[in-house]
Amino acid sequence: MTIAPSHQLPAFADTQTFRAWRSQPEQWLPVALDIARSHGIDAASPHVFSTGTNLVVGLGERLILKIFPPLLRAQFVSERGSLMQLAGRLHLPIPEIVAEGERDGWPYLIITLLSGTLGSEVWPQLPEVQKERVLRQIGETIAAVQAAPLGPLAHLEPRWDAFMRAQMQACRARHTRLGLAPKFLAGLDDLLRDAATLIPMDAPPVILIGEYIPENFLLACHDDQWSLKGLFDFGDVRAGWRDYDLLGPSAFMAAGRPGRVSNLLGGFGYEKPDYALKRRLMALMLLHHASDLNSHICIEGWQERANDLVELQELIWAQ
Repeated sequence: MTIAPSHQLPAFADTQTFRAWRSQPEQWLPVALDIARSHGIDAASPHVFSTGTNLVVGLGERLILKIFPPLLRAQFVSERGSLMQLAGRLHLPIPEIVAEGERDGWPYLIITLLSGTLGSEVWPQLPEVQKERVLRQIGETIAAVQAAPLGPLAHLEPRWDAFMRAQMQACRARHTRLGLAPKFLAGLDDLLRDAATLIPMDAPPVILIGEYIPENFLLACHDDQWSLKGLFDFGDVRAGWRDYDLLGPSAFMAAGRPGRVSNLLGGFGYEKPDYALKRRLMALMLLHHASDLNSHICIEGWQERANDLVELQELIWAQ
């Protein structure tokens, strides 16, 4: 790490060192407040967000400042491009870019703060019928995002086919390292062989957010009915095959419950899932950039209830 003078952002050689530094806001908050003031924004009551990947500060009740280290410049490109490309194209609010710039080689965005309650704070307590309702809205939102033209996002790297092939090559080593049970690893070669034909590599790509999970959306309640209220965090956007974005809500929210699964897929535009769709989704789940089945499948006792990957796909996308 290069030591920087006061009110400057340092340079980091790796993300681990950056994360340790980020966890001590007193080291970088003065720079963040200086950036805000340079845009004429009141920085009297900042709120530091401790979670997330980048430096994130709430400025009052209306704005958010996100500062991206040079190591993660690709996330800035993705976030900025997505917010510009999707502006005015969705029925759901997303942040608006108020200002942007760069400080000491670190790009930043000042964006609007959305209203609503973080999904992860509400989701566990929702009645089942409302969980189904929200999942249908998520499916509809994924479809709406994917209906938007790619624009400059078409040039994001890596391209879909290169990304998928790299994920396939590293898949067995990744899940072995993460401790996936041998009975599931045993079916991995067959699944990867199927994946090469089940997953379109050259089909027209769409905008993929990558993480439609409760931590990345807002909910609001009206007349005792909870609904999707806002979508944020576009740092992992890529262009690729549409089914990829069903994985987050399938793993973290649907919990293998037929009503939830059918509402998610129905909102997205799929009828009852057939074997080929389940097989493709299972392959994509193992190939996802953040894939870790042991941590991400929210179905109680799933490791005992399924004896192989075929039974697992039937459990996750139950009908």
